[in-house]
Amino acid sequence: MTATNKKIAPMKGILLSGGSGTRLHPMTLASSKQLLPVYDKPMIYYPLSTLILAGIKEIMIITTPEDQPQFQRLLGSGEQFGVQFTYRIQPKPEGIAQAFHIAEDWIDGARCALVLGDNLIFADGLEHMLHDAAQRQHGATVFSYQVKDPERYGVVTFGEDGRALDIVEKPVNPPSSWAVTGLYFYDHRVCDFARKVTPSARGELEITDLNRMYLEEGTLQVDTLGRGCAWLDAGTSDSLMQAGTFVQTIQARQGLLVGSPTEAAYRMGFIGVEQLRAVGQKMSKTPLGQNLLHIASEAELSLKER
Repeated sequence: MTATNKKIAPMKGILLSGGSGTRLHPMTLASSKQLLPVYDKPMIYYPLSTLILAGIKEIMIITTPEDQPQFQRLLGSGEQFGVQFTYRIQPKPEGIAQAFHIAEDWIDGARCALVLGDNLIFADGLEHMLHDAAQRQHGATVFSYQVKDPERYGVVTFGEDGRALDIVEKPVNPPSSWAVTGLYFYDHRVCDFARKVTPSARGELEITDLNRMYLEEGTLQVDTLGRGCAWLDAGTSDSLMQAGTFVQTIQARQGLLVGSPTEAAYRMGFIGVEQLRAVGQKMSKTPLGQNLLHIASEAELSLKER
C-alpha cells in the first residue's frame, strides 16, 4: 500500500474529568464536579456528546482514583452509545497536558482530541466544525470564544489577517478577550510535543505551552466561535447555574436536546433507532427519556414513509 492511499487511523478522544473541583466546594467534597447536574444531565454528558459528534469512537475517561467507580457506574463500557470507553486515573492534577502522559501508550501514535469535562459547547453547525477539525491530518486545532473574564483562561491574540499570533495562559493583563476553549484536536505528534512541556510557575503542565509549540511551527489552526455559539465552562457556582439555565431554555423553547450522548450517537450512526428507543424507555419517566422516545418515533415514522 503506498503512502498516498494508506488508510488513516481513526482519531481517539480524551475526556479529562480529574481535578478536585475546589471552586465548587462543598458540593464537590462528596462528588466529582463532572458528575454534578447541568439541568437534566450529568455535566460529563455535554463534553462526551461533543466527542461523539466529532465522530470519535475510542474515548479515554481520565478521573481521580476516588471518583472512577462512579464514572464507570454511570457510563459503563460505552456500548450504549456505540463507542468504547477506557478508564485511567489521574493521581493528582498536574495540568491539562498531563493527560497525554497518562494516555500515551493508549494513543499509540494516533491523532487525538482532548475535551475538558466541564465544558459545554452549543452552536448551529457544530457538527460540521468538529468534523473539519477531526479530519485535519497535520497540526492542531483549537477554538476561541470572546469572554468578559479572559484572565481565567488561555488567551489568544490575532493579527490583521485573522491568524493567531500568540497564546498566553491566564494573563494578569489579557492582550485580548478571546479565550481558548477546553476542546483541542491534535495530530499524531501530540505525545512527542507533550513530553517537551515543562512545569510552569504554577507547577502545572500547561496546555497553552503545548498549543504554542504548534503555533510556533505554523500548524496551529484557531477557529473562532461567533455570536451564534455558546461556550460555557461550568466550573464555578455561577457558571454551573448559567449552564443549567441555558440548557433548560434551549430545550423548552426550541424542543432541541442539548448534550445528549444518546442522541448524538444516533445522529452519527453509532447506534440504531432500536437502541435509541431502548435507552429512552429506561428513562421514560423523565423529560430526557421522553425526548429520546419522541426522536425514535419520528425516525421510525420517517422510515415507514420511505
